Amino acid sequence: MALACPPGASTQPSLPSGPAVFKTFPYIFILPEIFCGAWVWILVAATSVSFPLLQGWVMYVSVSSCLISLLLLLSYLFGFHKNSENWKALDNLYHSATAILYMSAAVLQANATIRSEFERSLPSYYQLNSAASFFAFITTFLYILHAFSIYYK
Repeated sequence: MALACPPGASTQPSLPSGPAVFKTFPYIFILPEIFCGAWVWILVAATSVSFPLLQGWVMYVSVSSCLISLLLLLSYLFGFHKNSENWKALDNLYHSATAILYMSAAVLQANATIRSEFERSLPSYYQLNSAASFFAFITTFLYILHAFSIYYK
């Protein structure tokens, strides 16, 4: 009788656990997402937040995404996923939604940067806003890469 799958082959998805998370594609993007997201958070918080509606959304997205990504990283490190297919769907859903939210936050931060150029506040605020915009777009790109790279595994 022929087997449906060859011996040694597993039907379970191969999700990393422990230090293998830092070596496995696309999960290797989680740490840079946290790092760049934290920079957005720090740089926006370092300004006077002259535009609370714009930069409030940027802070909300960066802080919540940073914390949820950290929880996701810890769950992969400690193997909470138990190699379940649902974790791949959760990971893809989270990174896709966060990429969309981060894109909106990056555009709003760029708008705040343009507005801060013409303000009479400290010149360093424009530079901080520019750096926050840069890291917001880099973080958006990382989330997009993570979301779409799951399909190419």
